[in-house]
Amino acid sequence: MDSIEAAELALSLPEVDPEKPSPARIYDFWLGGSQNFEADREVGRRAAAAMPTLTAAIRANRAFLGRVARHLAGPLGVDQFLDLGSGVPTVGNVHEVVLDENPEAKVVYVDIDQVAIAHARHLLADVPGAVAILADLRRPEAVLDHPLTRATLDFTRPVAVLMNAVLHFIPDSDHPDRIVAGYTGVLAPGSYLALSHAAPDLRHPGEQDEMLADYQRSTSVPFINREPELIASWLGGLEIQPPGLVTVDKWLPEPDAELAPILRTYGVLARVPNP
Repeated sequence: MDSIEAAELALSLPEVDPEKPSPARIYDFWLGGSQNFEADREVGRRAAAAMPTLTAAIRANRAFLGRVARHLAGPLGVDQFLDLGSGVPTVGNVHEVVLDENPEAKVVYVDIDQVAIAHARHLLADVPGAVAILADLRRPEAVLDHPLTRATLDFTRPVAVLMNAVLHFIPDSDHPDRIVAGYTGVLAPGSYLALSHAAPDLRHPGEQDEMLADYQRSTSVPFINREPELIASWLGGLEIQPPGLVTVDKWLPEPDAELAPILRTYGVLARVPNP
């Protein structure tokens, strides 16, 4: 192990600037979590005021993540998970969902935010089979070759890769299609990719543009809405599972779910086919 890996594995909670809003902490605020500062909450409140369907979409997206993780760990029998861009540990963590279905399941969380990973490692200290790594999901080789990834997941067997609400932070210049392929191209047959992504609002495009401009000014992080047809083009060679690429609230909803209007956010589950 080189010195960089050793330092990363010894990561402790870094000092943070509470005046600098963070996308991970803003997302935590929208979900009702506690790992956020007033600067995060202020950006979150402005965005929610500008787009009243935003908070419902954020919560519907988190519920989608829970349903897809439970579906993978339960009926589909997947016991290995790679959660990319996992963010600050908050409501409905993946390991809690999948370990409830299968106590032997393994989970690797990945994020580029040191605070998110430090919090995750604290949370996972007594959870066997669940780890968190500091890495940039835009570099699949670095994520897949990380010592904790290699020690936790067996890529000769099916793995579920989760890319929940992260690719809309990746600009076209970073080639999100190639990033997706960088992960799915190494997965064993019977593996899965679960993905969700924000889309342009058809009813209030002006308000959405203003909201995103404020968000990007505040966080210095890009945010790119994309249409589902473009998202689907990233899934070539994969078997899209029922019900297809749909808004997250309509992806295998709970029988008693009440569907409220949400800002368009699409979700999909796709399988790596047998040779």
